[in-house]
Amino acid sequence: MDNSSGVGVLDKTVAVLNALEAGPASLAQLVAATGLARPTAHRIAVALERHRVLTRDGQGRFVLGPRIGELAAAAGEDRLLAAQLYRRQGDARICVAAAERASGLRDTVPVGAVLPMTAGSAAQILLAWEEPDRLHRGLRGAKFSATVLAQVRRRGWAASVAEREPGVASVSAPVRGQGGKVIAAASVSGPIERLTRSPGRLHAAAVVAASEKISSALRRGG
Repeated sequence: MDNSSGVGVLDKTVAVLNALEAGPASLAQLVAATGLARPTAHRIAVALERHRVLTRDGQGRFVLGPRIGELAAAAGEDRLLAAQLYRRQGDARICVAAAERASGLRDTVPVGAVLPMTAGSAAQILLAWEEPDRLHRGLRGAKFSATVLAQVRRRGWAASVAEREPGVASVSAPVRGQGGKVIAAASVSGPIERLTRSPGRLHAAAVVAASEKISSALRRGG
């Protein structure tokens, strides 16, 4: 393994996180993806699980945990908002990490929730950089247009107001893996009365900064 930072345990830890950018992975898959010895990969994955950076799905595979969403939320100043991390899977998007205010939001999205690709700022992000054919297929039945997605690509973030859920607004930005490919969407959501009907003006900078930090960590782990 190429220890790019010179701090071996950190590089190995980031390698494990980087391996999970493609989705859930068993211990054997982590070993194959990282080149780490099986005991080392297991020790790191279990340690990350204790810190909630990783968790396990219904099949016992390792997946990104809720702590990642909490760190994304910490990049912003408003702790009354909820933060989520979404990945695309076919014609849907899945919440793979989430952090919420203690009292909860009406729009609470639990980890593992499957949401449509036809509404919401995270859906816009996950579709905006697709190949043209997939992009146009994804617009069928969508509540946003090709013009909206062009604006998303130009400014690097997306916003929605009551698009998926009445009374809720959100802002999302792309998380990029190796080669700059968009692999996830980091999102902040909350009530419209708090985010206003121009949520990007308040939160786009923080969400973009959080997504860039995650992207940078993934690239360093490559």
